[in-house]
Amino acid sequence: MPLAILALAVSAFGIGTTEFVMMGLLPNVANDLGTSVPTAGYLVSAYALGVVVGAPLLTALGSRIPRKRMLLLLMGLFTVGNLASAVAPGYATLLAGRFLAGLPHGAFFGVGAVVASRMVAEDRRARAVAAMFLGLTIANIVGVPAATALGQHLGWRATFLVVSVVGLLALASLALLIPRLPEEEHAGVGSEIRALREPQVLLGLLTAVFGFAGVFAVYSYLASMMTEVTGFADSTVTWLLALFGIGMTLGALVAGPLTDRALRPTLYGSLSVLAVVLVLFPHAVHSKAAAPVAVLVLGAVGFLTTTPLQMLVMNKARRAPTLASASNHSAFNLANAGGAWLGGAAIAAGWGWTSPALVGAVLAVAGLGIAVTAGVLDRRSPQGASPVVAAGGPRRSEVSGGVGM
Repeated sequence: MPLAILALAVSAFGIGTTEFVMMGLLPNVANDLGTSVPTAGYLVSAYALGVVVGAPLLTALGSRIPRKRMLLLLMGLFTVGNLASAVAPGYATLLAGRFLAGLPHGAFFGVGAVVASRMVAEDRRARAVAAMFLGLTIANIVGVPAATALGQHLGWRATFLVVSVVGLLALASLALLIPRLPEEEHAGVGSEIRALREPQVLLGLLTAVFGFAGVFAVYSYLASMMTEVTGFADSTVTWLLALFGIGMTLGALVAGPLTDRALRPTLYGSLSVLAVVLVLFPHAVHSKAAAPVAVLVLGAVGFLTTTPLQMLVMNKARRAPTLASASNHSAFNLANAGGAWLGGAAIAAGWGWTSPALVGAVLAVAGLGIAVTAGVLDRRSPQGASPVVAAGGPRRSEVSGGVGM
């Protein structure tokens, strides 16, 4: 892998840290700003809303900006958003800072995935994208626990100051390590939007919404399951969440080679296994020995779905993949919000703390159904056998409904 992938991974580390750290700092923020924990929880939603809005908007606005410069602008905006959060005088300004920090998230990963895929040989494109996402998964192992501990001891503002410093380091690494890319033929907003409206791209985004919602239906309430059902102490929750991050990292490492080898089969397999894991999860959490293993496996299988989905929408968007690639992260954040809401509704209905896992299984099966339907339609379409063009060059056609990545 080119050293430039490291710059993208460092940026992903900062983004992943600021995205998930707020969940562990809600009591501290609520106490400091004189509000309730549920009200402080809207700070998580504000970031997610920024991702959903910013991914298509900023990608469209920057469609004619060279991609390296676009990455620098997006990481600059991310740094400003976190700095604004650190110095926010009150709840409303912190809410605005979180929204601002979330705006470049999806656009950065969308552009970054295209850049990563252009810097490697054709048969290593998915591995390059997965390597970039390793920064996001490692953030859940190291960045989030460390930033949470820092915020609890020195105040939540210190956390966002440190993330701002990570943003500056990411800016420097992007400027130094990302090479001068070949002259690009910019697709323009119209071409990007037309590519986004391709049926296979829309079905890919819909698969992400349903399939990944199954993961977050459980992840959002993982801490409560571990303490209320398994019987772990509150002090161990941070390490259990880090275990989920280790699983995500393992999933990312496996996803790249598998997706390069066989895209659709990897997607079908990951969603199928995810549904099975979610069905078994309520049984595993009743055992202190089995529960950590289940958390690890859930993280691995859940993140295994992300790379094939990312590559699928990029390939099907052909010569205008950037907006589709960025919109995939809007889909993932809709999945986060929807999965958390449905899981919470199941608990509120009195179905028990483990009920979100069964809700998640249904969502994963729905995502699998959409993915299989898309694969069948793709094989029947005359375009399904045409060369897939993405990120500036012709590629082999997908064979047997997705093999040939």
